Amino acid sequence: MTLKPKDRLIFALDVSSLEEVKKWVRLLKGYVGIFKVGKELFTACGPNVVDIIHKAGGEVFLDLKFHDIPNTVARAGVAAAGLGVKMFNVHTIGGLKMMEAVRESVDETCKRGRRPIILGVTILTSMDEKTIKQVGIQGSVRKRVLQLAKLAKKAGLDGVVASPLEAKDIRRRFGKDFIIVTPGIRMPDSKPDDQNRTMTPKQAISAGADYIVVGRPIREAKDPVEAARKILEEMR
Repeated sequence: MTLKPKDRLIFALDVSSLEEVKKWVRLLKGYVGIFKVGKELFTACGPNVVDIIHKAGGEVFLDLKFHDIPNTVARAGVAAAGLGVKMFNVHTIGGLKMMEAVRESVDETCKRGRRPIILGVTILTSMDEKTIKQVGIQGSVRKRVLQLAKLAKKAGLDGVVASPLEAKDIRRRFGKDFIIVTPGIRMPDSKPDDQNRTMTPKQAISAGADYIVVGRPIREAKDPVEAARKILEEMR
């Protein structure tokens, strides 16, 4: 199935109140198919935020990056599936057994219902060669991303979260059905902020991304709706 640009655009709801969620969902639901709920928002507001997005007709990317012992992550994944989210993620650095455990548990739970997309987070887009070495990860970012993507594929995950700079290599190596979600999206006139590995929406889609995550370039724009429109045009 071919996705429309709107269905491929994920807006990062980096806010901390349900009122702000309602405001942004109401404003952008005609231009954004999926709303990303991260740690700040979920910690502040809990599962209610997912219900608000669903009632407005939107889908949810639950971006909590689960990383713990296999049993704990498996149970967290089942809980995420119970919320009816479209996708959620785990950290690939948690290892093969952890990823297999969450995938198997979610598969079992969702035999008769919709199963969420399970993604493996590779190397955060805020990290570069220097920062991965500081935490003891050796080698280039590209090699480590591909290694972690390979592990996610082996575990049976549906895809990965990676920077757009690695999207082309991931697509080439793991095929057309392996889902790639790319944060680190910036417009040509946007500031990189705390991102180190970025591309424009057009570049990311051309590189092989299935979905792109955009936050500040829309949220901080003078006209957020117009910013979203421009991104959809680029994606076309």
